[in-house]
Amino acid sequence: MAGTELYTKHALVWLPDAVEVWKSAKLVKDYSPGDQTLFLQLEDGTEVQYQIDLRTNNLPPLRNPSILVGENDLTALSYLNEPAVLHNIKVRFIDSKLIYTYCGIVLVAVNPYESLPIYEADIIHAYSGQNMADMDPHIFAVAEEAYKQMARDQQNQSIIVSGESGAGKTVSAKYAMRYFATVSGSSGEADIEERVLASNPIMEALGNAKTTRNDNSSRFGKYIEIGFDKKYRITGAHMRTYLLEKSRVVFQAYGERNYHIFYQLCASSHLPEFQNFKLGGADDFHCTNQGQNPVIDGIDDTKEMCNTRRALTLLDSCIEFFVGIRERHQMEMYQILAAILHLSNVEVKNHSEDRSSISPDNAHLVVFCELMGVPCEEMAHWLCHRKLKATTETYIKCVSKTNAINGRDALAKHIYARLFSWIVGCINNVLKTGVKQHSFIGVLDIYGFETFDINSFEQFCINYANEKLQQQFNLHVFKLEQEEYMKEQIPWTLIDFYDNQPCINLIEANLGILDLLDEECKMPRGSDGTWSQKMYSTLLKQNNHFDKPRLSNIAFIIHHFADKVEYQSDGFLEKNKDTVNEEQIQVLQNSKFDFLLKLFEGNEKTSSTKRSTPSTSQRCNKKTVGMQFRQSLHLLMDTLNATTPHYVRCIKPNDHKEPFSLDPLRAVQQLRACGILETIRISAAGFPSRWTYQEFFSRYRVLMKQKDVLPDRKETCRNVLKKLIQDQNLYKFGKNKIFFRAGQVAYLEKLRSEQLRRACVCIQKTIRCWLARKKYLRMKQSAITIQRHVRGHQARCYLHFLRRTRAAVVIQRNVRMWSARRSYQKLRSASVVIQCCFRMYAARKLYCKLLYEQKVLVIQRWTKGWLARKHYHRTRADIILLQSCVRRMMAKKELKKLKVEARSVAHFKKLNVGMENKIMQLQHKIDEQHKEVRELSERLNAAAKTQEMERERHCKEMENLHRSEQKARAEAETLPSLLERLSFLQQELENTLRQKEVLEDQRKIDQEQTQLVVRELNRKNSLLSNEKEDLNKVILEQTQQLTDIKGQMENTEKLEKELIEERSRYQSLLNEHLHLEELHKDLAEELEVRNSSRKEGRSQRSQKPESNSSNSSECSPILDLTNGQTSAVDKEAETPSAVDLPLLLKLQRRVRELEKQKQLLQWQLDEKEAQEENANDVEEERTVGTALLDLETLKRQELETENKRLKQDLSELRKSLTNENSELMPPAVGSTPYGILLEQLTSSNEELEMRKEEVLLLQSHIVRQDAMKYRDSAIGECVKLELGDLHSFQNLDRSTDIHTLNEDGELWLAYEGLKETNRVLEYQMQNLKKQHSERYEKLQDEVNTLKEEKEQQQKLLAQTLVLPEDARIEAGLKLEITRLTSENLELMVRQDKQDKTISSLKKELQLYMKEVEAFKVHQKNTDLMINTPAKAVSIPRKEKEYQGMLEYKEGDESRLVKNLVLDMRVHGVAVSFLPGLPAYIIFMCLRYADSVNEDHRVSTLLNSVLCSIKAVIKKRGSDFVTSSFWLANTCRLIHCLKQYSGDETFKTHNTAKQNEHCLTNFELTEYQNVFADLAVQIYRQLIRSMEDILQPLIVSSMLEHESIQGVLGSKPTGLRKRSSSSPEEEAVTVEVLLQQLGQWHTTMCQHGLDSDLIKQVVRQQFYVICAISLNHLLLRKDMCSWSKGLQIRYNVWQLEEWLVERELSDYGAKESLEPLVQAAQLLQVKKKTEADAEAICSMCTGLTTAQIVKVLTLYTPVIEFEERVTTTFITTIKNILKDRGESSTLMMDAKKIFSVTLSFSPSSVALETIQIPTTLNLDFLHRI
Repeated sequence: MAGTELYTKHALVWLPDAVEVWKSAKLVKDYSPGDQTLFLQLEDGTEVQYQIDLRTNNLPPLRNPSILVGENDLTALSYLNEPAVLHNIKVRFIDSKLIYTYCGIVLVAVNPYESLPIYEADIIHAYSGQNMADMDPHIFAVAEEAYKQMARDQQNQSIIVSGESGAGKTVSAKYAMRYFATVSGSSGEADIEERVLASNPIMEALGNAKTTRNDNSSRFGKYIEIGFDKKYRITGAHMRTYLLEKSRVVFQAYGERNYHIFYQLCASSHLPEFQNFKLGGADDFHCTNQGQNPVIDGIDDTKEMCNTRRALTLLDSCIEFFVGIRERHQMEMYQILAAILHLSNVEVKNHSEDRSSISPDNAHLVVFCELMGVPCEEMAHWLCHRKLKATTETYIKCVSKTNAINGRDALAKHIYARLFSWIVGCINNVLKTGVKQHSFIGVLDIYGFETFDINSFEQFCINYANEKLQQQFNLHVFKLEQEEYMKEQIPWTLIDFYDNQPCINLIEANLGILDLLDEECKMPRGSDGTWSQKMYSTLLKQNNHFDKPRLSNIAFIIHHFADKVEYQSDGFLEKNKDTVNEEQIQVLQNSKFDFLLKLFEGNEKTSSTKRSTPSTSQRCNKKTVGMQFRQSLHLLMDTLNATTPHYVRCIKPNDHKEPFSLDPLRAVQQLRACGILETIRISAAGFPSRWTYQEFFSRYRVLMKQKDVLPDRKETCRNVLKKLIQDQNLYKFGKNKIFFRAGQVAYLEKLRSEQLRRACVCIQKTIRCWLARKKYLRMKQSAITIQRHVRGHQARCYLHFLRRTRAAVVIQRNVRMWSARRSYQKLRSASVVIQCCFRMYAARKLYCKLLYEQKVLVIQRWTKGWLARKHYHRTRADIILLQSCVRRMMAKKELKKLKVEARSVAHFKKLNVGMENKIMQLQHKIDEQHKEVRELSERLNAAAKTQEMERERHCKEMENLHRSEQKARAEAETLPSLLERLSFLQQELENTLRQKEVLEDQRKIDQEQTQLVVRELNRKNSLLSNEKEDLNKVILEQTQQLTDIKGQMENTEKLEKELIEERSRYQSLLNEHLHLEELHKDLAEELEVRNSSRKEGRSQRSQKPESNSSNSSECSPILDLTNGQTSAVDKEAETPSAVDLPLLLKLQRRVRELEKQKQLLQWQLDEKEAQEENANDVEEERTVGTALLDLETLKRQELETENKRLKQDLSELRKSLTNENSELMPPAVGSTPYGILLEQLTSSNEELEMRKEEVLLLQSHIVRQDAMKYRDSAIGECVKLELGDLHSFQNLDRSTDIHTLNEDGELWLAYEGLKETNRVLEYQMQNLKKQHSERYEKLQDEVNTLKEEKEQQQKLLAQTLVLPEDARIEAGLKLEITRLTSENLELMVRQDKQDKTISSLKKELQLYMKEVEAFKVHQKNTDLMINTPAKAVSIPRKEKEYQGMLEYKEGDESRLVKNLVLDMRVHGVAVSFLPGLPAYIIFMCLRYADSVNEDHRVSTLLNSVLCSIKAVIKKRGSDFVTSSFWLANTCRLIHCLKQYSGDETFKTHNTAKQNEHCLTNFELTEYQNVFADLAVQIYRQLIRSMEDILQPLIVSSMLEHESIQGVLGSKPTGLRKRSSSSPEEEAVTVEVLLQQLGQWHTTMCQHGLDSDLIKQVVRQQFYVICAISLNHLLLRKDMCSWSKGLQIRYNVWQLEEWLVERELSDYGAKESLEPLVQAAQLLQVKKKTEADAEAICSMCTGLTTAQIVKVLTLYTPVIEFEERVTTTFITTIKNILKDRGESSTLMMDAKKIFSVTLSFSPSSVALETIQIPTTLNLDFLHRI
């Protein structure tokens, strides 16, 4: 297909434009070769003509089809030209808000001038491990590609970030380094990533400044090499800098600033540590006020200074160089910067043309010299003088003012450059580690091509560096093209590309610009003008890239690859020499400032060599700035050429820093300058469009006939292309791909769209015909039916009309008669009523006149009384309120005093002093106090009763008054009517006096009847009003109850949410804590391994006591450790969740504590060794006795440690109650939380006292048993002696005397028992004393409170008497409410205490009953054995009844744990066992330890099981089967501990036999919590192992695989897809995912995992599927289409069906997929009108606003009939959703793990029926 044939009617082309660069137009008429004019129509409707030059045939570039606009890769465009590139970037940047675009191997990044949420850690993890082509363009994708190629190809990589100032180079480089630090982790040291990231703010402060184009422009280039080890973890980094712009230190143009650090220092000058620097504002110094713009909008220099200092502190704390003096080095650095500021303000006085001077008293010079530690006179002298050396003599010459100022500025620049280099060296030292570097990735952040109105030496060097980088870029692109063609076996034709080697030769070749500049610098009288003339004469005619301006003799022009730049040669020589007065340097080197001497260490070496060489050689050997820059640039190019480069080109969209605004002219300039268009040109010169055969077949199958489709896809594609495109030079067939020339894909797309359009027309024609015929037949049938029904309806209507007419006549006749009669009756009744009313009105008027005066008197009397009462009530309420406030203030003061006394230890000591001696006195006082309390309580009760009676009397009086008032009002209302009636009757009486007496009697009777009726009506009215009031009260009560119920429901919902959040926070903190614990264990193991060599040389004699002591002591610390873990986790769980930084600091602090513990372990190990050496000298005869003593002492120590822990918990509770600085205030005294805390305190004290009693009894019992056991042996005597030593009040001589008195030992046993009973009695007496003292204090407190309440009530009563009536009632109500609430709280506290005491007494009673029954049975058996005679009786064998216990010997715990836990083969043997068999076996062994009442066995067994399970999970936790197996067994063990604990709540689930198996001697609630924490840890490990397997499957199965064939369409893709394409692997389908889920579900069911826990695991699995799928959908534009939404919904339906089949859809697993379902629906719904927007917002409740907008923005049509989402529609969506209160995060947290709940699940398995398989090798266990 020739190019000219594409210019047909309606074809779209691009026309040049002066403002927009390119404008779109449409052909109105077909073009034929030879036409000189194109007839076009612009988008606004205007028609234009485009003239064509027949010689050049300059046709306008064609525009790509709309389906290709907005592609991720510019090389995917069919027409590769400048307007297409610009338009694609513009559409992505402005419409889609996408700042990244691929252009082949280059990532184009447009600065949005706005912070975007696309750099979070979730997005980093989403890009990690993904192919570059599978994700949308991003800086993270480039970083991942570099990281992957480094690991795959074993070759170093480099990322070259370039662009002009303000384009965002530094930010891009920063995010690339952040990606490496996040993904790779670190080796050797834990904070190497933080160091790499912390160096950025330091370098920005010292090397970045504000320019006219950028507020944070990097004024130096840097290349950071990030080193990796063999496991590709960060080992360190190294930074190299290039060409720091030193001239900015002393000069800034208008609108620009100096380096940020100077302004930060000035803004922080008010801080006390900077007071000695004598700084001021930035406007006060010459080197910071030249730009006249010291402030950047939106930037706070004070905060930036804090960030810089924080970064310096972080770096300094990482190396030994700054340990102890790091703050001093920072202050010394700031001191030098302050000295530079003062140096810039040193004024030079002009005396003549060649002479100047500086006053030694200059304030700024004095401060400078003080800060630098140099003499002021010498510095003032050498700033204005210079030393000249001849062959034999030395002269000192004065310099002019200009030269002195230049020398001052040169010194400031030199000091700053030295400081900058020193800081870079320090950062490199920090980033350097001891781990060997295997490979590295370099990140080059270098200045882009620059051109200003005035270009100087800095711009020349910058553009020279960009020429070298552009050359390397062109060669690399050319090389990749060549490799692609050779790999596909396509004939290689040389592509012509721009080579900028002549321009580079102009600069760096022999007799080039740099050579001429260096030669001129060597001349004694060299100047910028002579150098310019030399260049004109040497280079003007030899090189076409060099030119001379017409109107200047000191400027030159260089034609760079981007543009031609005019340079002003003023200052080139001075900047290239970079000379500093040696005498000034010598003065600085003689400074007393050690830090300054360290900066100039290099100068001392060079100065010493310079003194020994003549000046000529010195002048020749000195390197100029240009030479140094050229050498460093060559070194950089060698480094880049040795690596695989990755390119990032940053584009500055506009010069006004407006967000998401693109200036086309500026964008095109930068695209040309950064080589993007050159890349496009190289691609367009060859075959830019490349398709695999399968992709081509899938896309253009519609252009083939059925007979053209062959089994071989390649042959099919060849045959079709030969028919479609005649010219075979326009395409080539490669090995795996088809290569097309530019424009051919657009031509094929045109053919495809035409074919689809014809097919659509044919389908529409057939369907419309079928629809029209169907509609006609339906209309015909409907018409016949309607006619039939209409005719019948008309006939019925006519009949109905006749009937209605006849009936109307009859009705009219009767109605007229009725109306006439009714009108007559109305007239008659109306006349009677009028007469009656007129007469009644006259009587009423007379009566009202008489009654008016009486009513006025009554109203006045009641009003005055009411006002007096109201004033009294108000006065009384005010007095009561004042009294309550005063009393509350006094009570608070008293409460604070009591709290202070309660906290002090001395208070408790004072209370306990002399308690033993004064017990009888206190008892007597207590009795007296009891009597007084009783009397006071009786008085108080009497007073309360009287007060209550008075209150009731007052209330009754108030009610009577209210009732009387209501009655009076009712009677007052009825009186007027009665009086009116009476007056009327009197008039009637006067008129009818002449009538007969019969009529008079009748009148009296009628009057009595009317009075009775009125009274009855009044009574009924009062009853109705009372009922109405009662109903209103009921309604109000019901509404109040409803509001209370609603409030309670809301509170319960809030509490449930808070509980879930606290549980998740607790479990996450528990996970972190366990991780740190594992780290601590690893360190302890390493310590043991290191010290094991010392133990090998010891004799067996020293190893025996060591083994005994270690075996006896290894278990107790474990429980303490677990208790410490739970307490620490509880403390952390109580605190609210904070940001990540405090958590990180806590973890770092925990690591330091672990290191301290490691040192402590080492010290303890050494101490133990010393003790063991001393123990070797002890006699062997007493080893057994000492071992037993150690056992008893360890028991005692264990109980003492538990006692200490309880005391510590008590002190922490007190601190939490009295902590005034905490965010939440402590609960008030008397409140429910305060009562609960006090109750817990008392219960813990009671438990502590009980434990102490048990210890004493156990000790006495053990002593007696041991004495009885070994009384006749020598060991028994030894044991007696040692046990006697345990007590402080018993010495050795006394015990021996006792033994000599009684050889049998009876007297000694009695004496020991008596001592034990004395101790117990003494302890009980102390407890009684303590209880009596506590009761006495409580009674005193109650009496005081009663007194205070009484006084307060009296005061309140006095106050209320003064108040008016309404205020008095309100005050009384408030007082009553407060009293009732306080009483309710006290009653609740008492009830809780009573419930707890009742439960504890019930437990004790059960234990006592069991002991009594056992004692009775034992007594009966002994009686039978004694009484029954010994006869020879045959005993029949009975079947054994097992008790559900496993007997084991002491010390067999390690064998049990090894065979049952450590050596358990989970994958093989464990599947055939009873589910939870290891848990049952462990619990049966635990029951045996409980039955023999040995706490040492219980703790040893449980701790060893706990440690062994942790070891297995740590070693094989990544295996899902292992984690599932041990999670099931851990949960089963927890359920057994609860089920057989003896608690009433759990006993209801047991059988009678199971209740007999409950534990009797030990309460293992703490171990339940410890094992619950272990279960949470295993659950989280299970989820992590599951995620590792799921992640590679989710994207391929849910998004990429086409389950419904033929629905999805493929679009043309760019070079990026083809370059990383690999051979087709086996596709991952949804069936594979479901198969994996089913396998996991089967495994969990086989292991006997609880059903609730399985549902939680499945919910977590489906959440991970949803999160990963949605995150990749949000990051992949090619996935956001209508067909992909259909595919996702089908895949989700398959997952839901899987849930239904396994009955798992009732625990939130289906709901966790809702965000993905809504995103798929969002891709399919209509997106045009405002109604559509409303429907979308109501539908997508599971998606955030950012996610909805992102999906709509990424929506991409796959076929021509789909339409893009307009920006106005997206704006409408944003406006509708702007009031949503949600987070602005874009990604779902794929690492989130829901909090797990371990619900109780009882087991129906009987313990006595469990058999132990022989494969477990547990022969040492015996069933009882």
